[in-house]
Amino acid sequence: MAADYGRAALAKGPNLMKAIAGLFLSLSVALGVGEAFAVTKIPPGNRNVEQPTVPGGSASRTRALSTTYEAKYQRVLRLFQQDESLRAKIRQVSAQYDLDPVHMAGAIIGEHTYNVDAYDRLQTYYVKAVSYLSTSFQFAHGGENIAAFVGRPEFTECNSVAADSYDLWSCREMIWEREFRGRSVDDRFYPDNRFGAVFFQPFYAGQTFGIGQLNPLTALQMSDLVHQVSGLPKLDASDPQAVYRTIMDPDLTLAYVAATLKTSIDAYRRLAGFDISGNPGITATLYNVGNPEQRAYRLKRENAERAARGEAPRLPEENYYGWLVNDRLEDLEALF
Repeated sequence: MAADYGRAALAKGPNLMKAIAGLFLSLSVALGVGEAFAVTKIPPGNRNVEQPTVPGGSASRTRALSTTYEAKYQRVLRLFQQDESLRAKIRQVSAQYDLDPVHMAGAIIGEHTYNVDAYDRLQTYYVKAVSYLSTSFQFAHGGENIAAFVGRPEFTECNSVAADSYDLWSCREMIWEREFRGRSVDDRFYPDNRFGAVFFQPFYAGQTFGIGQLNPLTALQMSDLVHQVSGLPKLDASDPQAVYRTIMDPDLTLAYVAATLKTSIDAYRRLAGFDISGNPGITATLYNVGNPEQRAYRLKRENAERAARGEAPRLPEENYYGWLVNDRLEDLEALF
């Protein structure tokens, strides 16, 4: 199944390119997806000698907990070291998605080092997952639920370009950026914030969940791919309790972590001509910042312009989060 997935499951049609171009008009000069080009393998290790600056929000959260990044890193590393069942689950899921398990460990450890602290036991995540089944909430903003919102005419084009849930929700996210974010539409003002934060985090903006610290919008994007590769039920935005349970339950969410990482690897190979599968710091960076296809398009455009000037291409670089993953790679490789 993994081999078929690698060849076909993430192949995107030209319609999604058109949707992306509608938001990022400047990308129209980039090379076409169909053009053949050599793929450059990104070597292991960090491109930056020193760790890039950690955002202030991460520092504030860490201070509020009276802890340090190093203490949080050691805590989540111990969870991995002491829980063979977690390592076994990651090995199994990684194989399904044709990933080195270090990519999954890096993404998870980075999240718990710079965002939330890890629970000491995997069992705690299962308990939390069940609690969301009896909690009443919906994906909505200002009384407008997500189904009604994406039913607006502005989103009609997404219905024709979407080949799967990734294309559909990525298109809707781009329409949000282009038409609604920070704007008044039909006498309603929409916040100048990310689509995922406004509609998909009903408890507070910026909230992510589970051992993979996934955003519900990311889970919805990956739903079809996870259904295809792992056989899990498809997610529906009209059932937010099921979405939250999925991203809290380690038996379910690890497939979504793997799918997110694989999507980034395939996007950079297919769109920008870079094989990042040997650099867990780069994949962890993309797991942290999101929007891998848009970032791959931007990098491809920049490198086309650099080539026209006779300059060497710019390689993908790690951020502060990915830098830690590469810096501690020996710890992570020892887990598997």
